[in-house]
Amino acid sequence: MLSAPLRMEFDYTRSVGPVIGKFLTGLRERRVFGNRGSDGRVLVPPVEFDPVTAEPLSEFVEVSATGTVKSWTWVRDPLPGQPFDRPFAYALIQLDGADSALLHAVDVASPEEISTGLRVTARWAAELTGTIHDIVCFEPGETPTAEPAPASDAEPVTVITTPIGMDYKHTASPEESTFLRGLKEGKLIGARADANSKVYFPPRGVDPVDGRSTGDTVELADTGTVTTFCIVNVPFLGQRIKPPYVGAYVLIDGADIPFLHLVLGCDASEVRMGMRVKAVWKPREEWGYTMANIDHFEPSGEPDAEYDTYKHHL
Repeated sequence: MLSAPLRMEFDYTRSVGPVIGKFLTGLRERRVFGNRGSDGRVLVPPVEFDPVTAEPLSEFVEVSATGTVKSWTWVRDPLPGQPFDRPFAYALIQLDGADSALLHAVDVASPEEISTGLRVTARWAAELTGTIHDIVCFEPGETPTAEPAPASDAEPVTVITTPIGMDYKHTASPEESTFLRGLKEGKLIGARADANSKVYFPPRGVDPVDGRSTGDTVELADTGTVTTFCIVNVPFLGQRIKPPYVGAYVLIDGADIPFLHLVLGCDASEVRMGMRVKAVWKPREEWGYTMANIDHFEPSGEPDAEYDTYKHHL
C-alpha cells in the first residue's frame, strides 16, 4: 500500500475589532496595552467584554513589556511553526501593571533556567508588523531589548491573516493504491465488486450498495461526459486560474460515478451538460501518484451525449 506525508494549509483572514486592534497596533510600536475591567483588574491581552459583567470594555491601560513567570512548561521537541527549532519554554507571564497573564515563549536553554517567579522581558522583532509575532519571545532579565518605536502614521491594525496548517501521513487502501499506481502509468483504474456491479472511479474499498469488496479492477478510457458543472466567476485567495473557468462532474466512459475536475480549452459559456470531453495529461516526466497528472479536460469534438445516457448519474 502507498503512503505519503501530506500537508493541509490555508490562510485565515479575520477582522480584529477595536479592542484587539488596539493591542496589535500597540505591539507595532513596541507598546503593550491591556484594558481595565469593572473590578479594577487590568487584563492583558485586552478582552472585548468584562468577565464579571459582560459589558463592553473601553478603558485601555499601557503596561510594561517586563514581567514575571507565573507558570511554565518545557517544550523538548519543537514542532514546525513553533517559535524555535530548539527546546524552549512556554510560559504564562504577568506583565508589570497587569493582573492577568499572557502566554508566550521564553528563550532559555534548559528547564533549569526557568522557574515560577523568574523575571523576563520582551525581545522585540526587528520588523514590526502589528501581530503577536512583534514579540519574538521573552528572555530572562529586567531590561527591555528595545525602546518603544515612534508613533506611526500607518492606519490602525484592523485585519490579520494567520496561516493554518496540519501535517499528517495518509496511507492508501489497497484499492486506492492500485488507482494511484495506475495514474503514475497514465491509466485510469476503476473498481467493482463483480461484472454486474457498478464501476466506481476513483475506486472505493467496498461497494456501498451491498458492502462487498471492490476487488475487480477495470481500466477505463480517459474520455467522458459532462453531467453537471459550475462556472467559477469569483476570485479567491490561492486561485491558480483566472475566472471565469469551469469545474465539472465528468462521467468517465465505463464508470458509473462522475468525479470533479476542470474543463478548459473553450469559453466557460460553451460548457454544457452532455458535452463530450477528453483528458489533457501533463508531460510524462511530471507524472506522480496523483490525479493532478491530468491537467484538465477539454472538448473532444464528439457530438453531445444523449441525456438518457447520463441522467441516472447526476
